[in-house]
Amino acid sequence: MKIKVIGAIAILLIVIGASCQSDDQIEFKRYYSAGSLVYQQHCQNCHGDKGQGLSSLIPPLTDSTYLKNNKATLACFIKNGLKGKITVAGRSFDDQMQADDIAPLEIAKVLTYVANSFGNKMGTISLQQVQDDLKNCK
Repeated sequence: MKIKVIGAIAILLIVIGASCQSDDQIEFKRYYSAGSLVYQQHCQNCHGDKGQGLSSLIPPLTDSTYLKNNKATLACFIKNGLKGKITVAGRSFDDQMQADDIAPLEIAKVLTYVANSFGNKMGTISLQQVQDDLKNCK
């Protein structure tokens, strides 16, 4: 009988411990899951369901180095579009990405999704970060 009680208590403690998450972890999961939906609605047609891009026309979103090096301008690319030659994953792209007039919160969510999908691991892209980055768009 004691073993069953101790076992039940141990299982209860494990379940409680596993379900405890920090506010940052909860925010990340909220942004990531909502970002997946934004990606499907606004980005997937061009960049693909796995972020693979489209041949030599549309760059992939799988290049962590490019994303990290351009982290402060990614929100601007979404909001204002992108024109001109860029190099991603060692390949050149010279097409135009159309602007997408979505709210800064949606930009933060989709960037969190992209920044943590397709082999990328960059953590949460916060609303505050997106708002700050949008102020510095060129």
